Amino acid sequence: MASEHKPGYTHFGYEQVPVHEKRARVAGVFTSVARRYDLMNDLMSLGIHRLWKRFVIDLAGVRPGERVLDVAGGTGDLVREFARAVGPQGLAVLSDINAMMLGEGRRRLLDRGIVGVPLVQADAEKLPFAEGSFDCITIGFGLRNVTDKDAALRSMRACLKPGGRLLVLEFSKPLNSALSKVYDEYSFKVLPLMGRLVANDEASYRYLAESIRMHPDQATLKRMMEEAGLARVQVYNLTGGIVAVHRGFRLE
Repeated sequence: MASEHKPGYTHFGYEQVPVHEKRARVAGVFTSVARRYDLMNDLMSLGIHRLWKRFVIDLAGVRPGERVLDVAGGTGDLVREFARAVGPQGLAVLSDINAMMLGEGRRRLLDRGIVGVPLVQADAEKLPFAEGSFDCITIGFGLRNVTDKDAALRSMRACLKPGGRLLVLEFSKPLNSALSKVYDEYSFKVLPLMGRLVANDEASYRYLAESIRMHPDQATLKRMMEEAGLARVQVYNLTGGIVAVHRGFRLE
């Protein structure tokens, strides 16, 4: 769970940095890992991240003709499925703050024969869409990298139509202390080693491990979503709470 930080500062992993500096440092991490992002996800999660994302896709319940936004969508694996679900009468939009990640997303969508998905370089804290634009918004493994999570939640809520839903897929707090110990060992010893051997970038993967620990736990994120104006917030723990999906609705 995230701890307090000095006024004007925020967390970059375990380090406290000036608020204005975090965005550039996070951008550096994802520019560095973009080309090997999906490969590293497969290695780090033993492929389980695909099941977590499948759960989100099913829970979103996207229907033909709907308008869907995937925030911090990176390489496009969620928006790819949403584009198929909404069909030619709907709209699926991929957004990310990082140009390199968007480029990878575009390439991977085209490799799978998916065209016509708008790509928008956008900050989750200040989404450039009109009030009530979307039936469904998702953010998968992106919220923990946002500087002002409350602002991002408010921005996403504003972009939902009344009755629309927001789904947040993110690493969370394991429910079992024994699992938590094993997970810590894996995160702080194996992940940086993988980063060094596979991506030649130990520091970025150490940051990713630390950023997970600084992210709010399940109950805290649920409260944050409610304070941002979302209702009927439900929490779904996956893989013993290593990952959680939060779903909330804009009622009016």
